[in-house]
Amino acid sequence: MQNTTLGQLKTTDYKSRSVKEELRENLIKKLRGNKADFEGIIGYDETVIPELQTAILSRHNILLLGLRGQAKTRIARLMVNLLDEYIPYVAGSEIFDDPLNPISWYAKNEIATKGDDTEIAWLHRSERYTEKLATPDVTVADLIGDVDPIKAATLKLTYNDERVIHFGLIPRAHRGIFVINELPDLQARIQVALFNMLQEKDIQIRGFKLRLPLDIQFVFTANPEDYTNRGSIVTPLKDRIESQILTHYPKSIEISRKITFQEARLTAEQKSSIETDGLIKDLIEQIAFEARKSEYIDQKSGVSARLTISAYENLISTAERRMIIAGEKDTFARLSDLAGIIPAITGKIELVYEGELEGPAHVATTLIGKAIKSHFARYFPDPEKAKKSKNANPYTEIAEWFTEGNNLDVTDTLTNAQYKKVLMSVPSLYDLVKKFHPRLSENQTLLLMEFVLHGLAEYSQLSKNFLNGGFGFTDMFGSLFNAEFDQEDEDDFR
Repeated sequence: MQNTTLGQLKTTDYKSRSVKEELRENLIKKLRGNKADFEGIIGYDETVIPELQTAILSRHNILLLGLRGQAKTRIARLMVNLLDEYIPYVAGSEIFDDPLNPISWYAKNEIATKGDDTEIAWLHRSERYTEKLATPDVTVADLIGDVDPIKAATLKLTYNDERVIHFGLIPRAHRGIFVINELPDLQARIQVALFNMLQEKDIQIRGFKLRLPLDIQFVFTANPEDYTNRGSIVTPLKDRIESQILTHYPKSIEISRKITFQEARLTAEQKSSIETDGLIKDLIEQIAFEARKSEYIDQKSGVSARLTISAYENLISTAERRMIIAGEKDTFARLSDLAGIIPAITGKIELVYEGELEGPAHVATTLIGKAIKSHFARYFPDPEKAKKSKNANPYTEIAEWFTEGNNLDVTDTLTNAQYKKVLMSVPSLYDLVKKFHPRLSENQTLLLMEFVLHGLAEYSQLSKNFLNGGFGFTDMFGSLFNAEFDQEDEDDFR
């Protein structure tokens, strides 16, 4: 928008109002028009979003409390959409003073000197958002400000003059939204300074007290672990944060899938050339659910939603790499491609002592196995029940083929044709899949054939070994005997 003057602004219907009133009134308009959703925030429609809207209507400062990867910062950033598109401010003001309610020396002097000819500029809502990650090295000067000796010398002012102050991030967020991530990590004395600003509307810099009624919507985020253990929020500050909202991880596979596919960054070529079945998509999400209850993983740290996003991207890229090397134009994601997501898993989990003993890669393959086992009975009969049943066991011929000394490796070196040939070499495997799922495409049938092998391994009826770029399947008892023989050889060698 073009700059105007204070006189011209007074002829419009512009009225001075606080940022909290602005957020409240704009939210009311959106609620009446059924448009008050937070775009891109999935799974919070009945929990977090209603509580957030209530807090805004109550004109509260807000604390979003939850584990990592629960969209806390994203929610805060989306609050900008509830601000007016443009607001006027006194041109040249460091803290974007309201022309009808100036608070800084500069703006007051400009209006006193120029009157209605005071130049008015316009600020877009995207520039009214400030975010700061709380770390132990953050200082009062960073957030609030400090005395600028160069400015004092240049203007020939004493340190008692507010014009010598160089404002920090918070005063510069005047009339906007200020977000502090990981609030408990702030030193207690910094938190006290924040409390003073919230309560007394003044700032204190090096003994100089300045009454500055800043107008700011504060949003704080914190991790429950930090909130209680590593750090804490000082009681007076916590008491002034009127609404505390608890975030959470997706409560179902369906919601988790929506988040993953919304956030995953795939190229147009990847989307068009690589087919991904619903089964393997569900398995990616189930891995995160298994991780959130694993005894090897620190549950206080949490398992971010970014795990499934990174894992899905790695899955597609693993299939793409295989396709490119094989010189094929298209392919589909296989279960053996899950070997490619291990780096995405190990980089997103914090292990407890038992997990460290197992090793991150072993924990990752264990999670993949548990995810497969949790979904297997949805597609095929339970192998344990089938073994005990009086009816014919549908897996007998498959297991016997491996008992006879056969083995099968499914790695990323196999072309589509080789992948099919390898799986078709297992007697009755194709017939088993067609019996329970007769209407599937060829790619889906092959995927379920591999799924059967993984499932039998998870039910301890086959042995599965992690290979470079895939998995190998052998007879369960034969692999045990070989392991014992190898151990005896090793002992003899010693």
